[in-house]
Amino acid sequence: MNKSRISYFLAFLFTIFLGILSRKISFIPVWIGDFLYAIMIYFLIRIFLFNKKASIVLLLSLVSCCAIEFLQLYQADWIINLRKTLFGKYVLGQGFLWSDILAYTIGITFIYLLEKIILKYTSYEISFRIKQ
Repeated sequence: MNKSRISYFLAFLFTIFLGILSRKISFIPVWIGDFLYAIMIYFLIRIFLFNKKASIVLLLSLVSCCAIEFLQLYQADWIINLRKTLFGKYVLGQGFLWSDILAYTIGITFIYLLEKIILKYTSYEISFRIKQ
């Protein structure tokens, strides 16, 4: 995986597709959507901060996901009406759950580790080819 904005953007779009698909297929556990949501946030932050360390992106992603989850405790009329829209439903969520925070943490940690492994492997392959 080339570490570029285009790669992260394509991964972002694919993750959105998988997330919507996960909500449409009944036998997929609900937490998978939250897991994918966290991965999507990671890719979104990565698009804008692709040259930053992955650990910074991990931290910002986790803070963002948790902030959005805790925002669900806020119940003003305007935000309740916003949550009734398609955008509000998918982005802001419906209700606070600790299990969502767990799914976010697992999702962000998973994609962080996967990215580290992929980038290490691909940079090893590139350096191996250059040396030959």
